Amino acid sequence: MCGIVGYIGNKKSSPILIKGLKYLEYRGYDSAGIAVLDKGQIQTYKKKGKVSLLESFIKNKKIEGNIGIAHTRWATHGEPSDKNSHPHLSNSGEIAIVHNGIIENYQSIKKILESKGYIFKSETDTEVLINLIEDVQKNTKTNIAEAVRLALAKVVGAYAVVIMSQNEDTLIVAKNGSPVVLGVGDGEYFIASDATPLIEHTNKVIYLNDGEMAIIKKDKLIVKTIKNVIKIPYIKKLDIKLEELEKEGFSHFMLKEIYEQPRSIRDSIRGRVNLKNGEIKLAGFEEILDKFKNAKRIIILACGTSWHAGLEAKYFFEEFAQIPVSVEYASEFRYRNPVIYKDDVVIAISQSGETADTLAAIKLAKEKGATIFGVCNVVGSSIPRHTDAGSYTHAGTEIGVASTKAFTAQLTVLMLICLRLALLKKCISKNKVKKILEELDSIPHLVEKALKEKDKINIIAKKFKNAKNFIYLGRGYGFPLALEGALKLKEISYIHAEGYPAAEMKHGPIALIDENMPVVFIANKGPSYEKVISNMMEVKARKGIIIAIVTKGDKDAKKIADYSIEIPETNEIMMPFVASVPLQMLAYYIAVLRGCDVDKPRNLAKSVTVE
Repeated sequence: MCGIVGYIGNKKSSPILIKGLKYLEYRGYDSAGIAVLDKGQIQTYKKKGKVSLLESFIKNKKIEGNIGIAHTRWATHGEPSDKNSHPHLSNSGEIAIVHNGIIENYQSIKKILESKGYIFKSETDTEVLINLIEDVQKNTKTNIAEAVRLALAKVVGAYAVVIMSQNEDTLIVAKNGSPVVLGVGDGEYFIASDATPLIEHTNKVIYLNDGEMAIIKKDKLIVKTIKNVIKIPYIKKLDIKLEELEKEGFSHFMLKEIYEQPRSIRDSIRGRVNLKNGEIKLAGFEEILDKFKNAKRIIILACGTSWHAGLEAKYFFEEFAQIPVSVEYASEFRYRNPVIYKDDVVIAISQSGETADTLAAIKLAKEKGATIFGVCNVVGSSIPRHTDAGSYTHAGTEIGVASTKAFTAQLTVLMLICLRLALLKKCISKNKVKKILEELDSIPHLVEKALKEKDKINIIAKKFKNAKNFIYLGRGYGFPLALEGALKLKEISYIHAEGYPAAEMKHGPIALIDENMPVVFIANKGPSYEKVISNMMEVKARKGIIIAIVTKGDKDAKKIADYSIEIPETNEIMMPFVASVPLQMLAYYIAVLRGCDVDKPRNLAKSVTVE
């Protein structure tokens, strides 16, 4: 989950490294540091806290080297502190490392190294790794690249590492499980955990595969495997615009991304739908069309917000494609002994395409013979490279840690997959699909209307910014939304919140209802509307405070609710696309009013690349 950056070329490295860290800070912001090779010596600067503190710390220091590495940390081994910050140096001070991942066997390696006289200044697994590399180099009397290769053969765990030696003008990059991308410039190379820091420098990138390493000099790059097999690197052209990485006048990336949803939904539909004749074409789906057609079950694997999108998709698939769907937390799935059949189709959903638990779970499913279909947002990420086929969401770069536009883009793609499968299996008429697609096509416009409720949502946020707890309730398609609304509030405002199916309230949570408990109802018109109204009355009878997401013009729900937020009327199956917007905005405004760091909430990182 940490962010790593590296540079080798003819430019001054420190400004490039610091700016790169700022782009990657959404991956972790417990501490930050840089190491630069300056006149044959490694100069290291580290600071607990955000990148801005490191930037201030080095502001008046003369850092001249044009080879360097940098790191922004999400703490795993060792609390956030200066000493646990990366880069870490070997005992001699001659080798430096930055690392994203976890070395699982670091304790046993550490004991061996301590018996040889190595001293450790931090609590991290990373410091153990750099000293292992130094020990291997001493014993084999080889160059740094070979020492890294031999050392990594002894390591168990996930890593993306960049290593720098003061004795060689070389950067060594290696990957297993954690993401890393190389940017190819003119006589220079850039390294980062993802492509965002590279955009302003180059659009030519190389994605390393697991078990590969790159040996980089200013004018030369060699890629080989840990087993010493030379590989021919494939240079890919990036399709990301620099403006996607800027706030463009919005106070936070999260708010910008909430407002980008009409565009991201449109982009996720564009080129895939023919409204005139009700046809859907998803290139990835067509590749494994027979696998989908013959599947007796779909398993959806995801974590966090993507899991909630998967739960909505379960409703889509079971209603229209008439196929049973199991929605699994990837983090639990891989540690059970799940029953997987060879005719199962597994849909793996991940915004980043790097979610470690989801990646491990799909590897398990693949070993058991299932067909794997990925739904991801980041082109070239790990999950698309490990699936049989897939579809990208086209949400664009999402910087805010709390996912917003990725959620509705995932819903869009999952809906299209579902309808394509339903047509394939002849579970639905072409006329009905055409009608649904017309409604889907209208969603961006309806989301734009929902965004106009921002002032009312802000007023409600002011009333509840000091609340200690929230309950979110919904039925049918509203239940996954209740979970997602509660998650958004927890993530960015640090208020305890729980989502439940509205009918389950009577089976326990109703005991929590009193005059201090805000209860958010997804109370839109639909088949469950009357039941939701009854649940609202039950809360009202116990003096709970009701905030209701209601269909525009609905007087009954508004009459019961203490506060209401209207959204445009739409078909029940399209409701989640629109109703998710006020839930996102309510969480956003409460967090802002509480003084929380909306884009970088405490303890969280955007891309969960460790287990």
